[in-house]
Amino acid sequence: MATLGFRPAVDPETGEQHLVVDKRGIDLLKSPLLNKGTAFPLEEREAFGLWGLLPDHVSTMEEQVSRARYQYDQKTTDLGRNIHLNNLLDRNETLFYRFVLDHLEETVPIIYTPTVAQACSHWSRIFRRARGIYITAGDRGRMTTVLRSRPKWDRPVIVVTDNERILGIGDQGAGGMGIPIGKLALYAATAGIHPARLVPISLDIGTENEELLADPLYLGVRDHRMRGADYESFIAEFVAAVQEAYPGALLQWEDFANRTSFANLEAYRDVLPSFNDDIQGTAAVAVGGILAATRHLGARMRDHRVVIVGAGSAGVGIRDLVVAAMREDGAADVAERVFVLDSKGLVSQQRADLGAMKQRVAAPAAVVTGWGDGAGPADLEAVVRGARATVLIGVSGVAGVFTEAAVRQMARNGPHPIIMPMSNPTSLTEVEPEWALRWTGGSAVVATGSPFPPVSLDGEVHVIGQANNVFVFPGMGLGVLAVGARKVTEGMFLAAAHAMSAAVSDDDLKAGSMFPTMAAAPATATAVAVAVAGRAIEEGVADPVGDVEAVVAASRWAPHYLPYRPA
Repeated sequence: MATLGFRPAVDPETGEQHLVVDKRGIDLLKSPLLNKGTAFPLEEREAFGLWGLLPDHVSTMEEQVSRARYQYDQKTTDLGRNIHLNNLLDRNETLFYRFVLDHLEETVPIIYTPTVAQACSHWSRIFRRARGIYITAGDRGRMTTVLRSRPKWDRPVIVVTDNERILGIGDQGAGGMGIPIGKLALYAATAGIHPARLVPISLDIGTENEELLADPLYLGVRDHRMRGADYESFIAEFVAAVQEAYPGALLQWEDFANRTSFANLEAYRDVLPSFNDDIQGTAAVAVGGILAATRHLGARMRDHRVVIVGAGSAGVGIRDLVVAAMREDGAADVAERVFVLDSKGLVSQQRADLGAMKQRVAAPAAVVTGWGDGAGPADLEAVVRGARATVLIGVSGVAGVFTEAAVRQMARNGPHPIIMPMSNPTSLTEVEPEWALRWTGGSAVVATGSPFPPVSLDGEVHVIGQANNVFVFPGMGLGVLAVGARKVTEGMFLAAAHAMSAAVSDDDLKAGSMFPTMAAAPATATAVAVAVAGRAIEEGVADPVGDVEAVVAASRWAPHYLPYRPA
């Protein structure tokens, strides 16, 4: 097993926290986890053989942040800013996280959605330094050894993708590694999970992206995707290797295709602590947003009628958690309150073309008979009208699918419709916020998956909240690790949704946003972690720990430089 090159320690006489470090000189400066750059104090320069390797001036972290800010401002494109920040991450992780934490509103859209989509599509051309673990079919029989090549510190958080369905841009082959790296950066920045505990993994098992296969600079496996029984046995070996190399790890499945996302989640959710953020994290964010808006409107969750456009992993996940939240609030007729559409129209028991996943969420025929024109499944406008929808959610990946007629019908159904076009990146949003507001006469509460600027309409400014999974998954990870949860349950995601909802301030709601500001993401992560940890203990999937809030607080890391002492 590779080593981290340091261990935390406390001086028994002074009580000073410090790191005992076994790297020196150039090796120390090349270690992103340990490098302080120009902030190395004189005594550490002497002790670790750094004389002459750094400029004379000893910088404060504030000075380093200002220098990083200047360099960031020289970049003229979002992709350039993404490359710059990843270069900083590869040089000095502590400074990177401090910079991100100080500039969350600006940097989250750069290190994650929407800019990460560009980074993934250009991955092989902008590649500079290896980060994370790539596992291929050639690694069968030695996956544990491959995983152990990366240092482990305590129970890690793993984000793994097989790269097949990256955001809304599809199969990106090995370039999908940008997603685990970006997600894990948010775990550290907002939830305070130590960077040494973060393990990004790409399962590079081929690609169907012919453009990548023909690109002479493509860095991934040049073959078509592994499928069927071979794929299933590959995943089984990978999970077993994770259990052996990283006991107690939390595994987050990310950007798998619909046909594999549910299969992997169902197969392994009881084998090791794991969840799928596309299914469960997106669902908790959507439900949390609805709960916040509902609180502001003085209504009840059980009173809503919800239409979801998109019957993939996100849509089905949202549907399931909406149903759970309604039942928790006392609703008995949820089959008449939640409806899902796919590319052909309403998913209902009247259709003979549904697979098992869609059959499970299909609307009863008795409820929806007569909604369409009889020529096929009911379209969006007919479903919004027939359902008397009060909430419209989009996870379709199809730009403009929320038509003017459907949005105007939402306004006729109730005084303040909740409209959530959540698809990423920005170019794939189901309706632009300005039009959702114009077509409803400014009465809608609107949230989007990607960031949008405020909308001015008839002298009123409407803040557009961002339904960003960063408000749930980092806190979920922190809560699971803090109490050593052995499983991630639906109840824990419901608890996360309620905690996220409570984090939305009255001022946010009055401005039109049903989500916290990005600046509030760290506080939201802590609140979610406390709620998740408490629910895990309540459900018996974690052992009691006494003061949950204190345990969560003690689990958080902050990006500041500790003193170093030679090993």
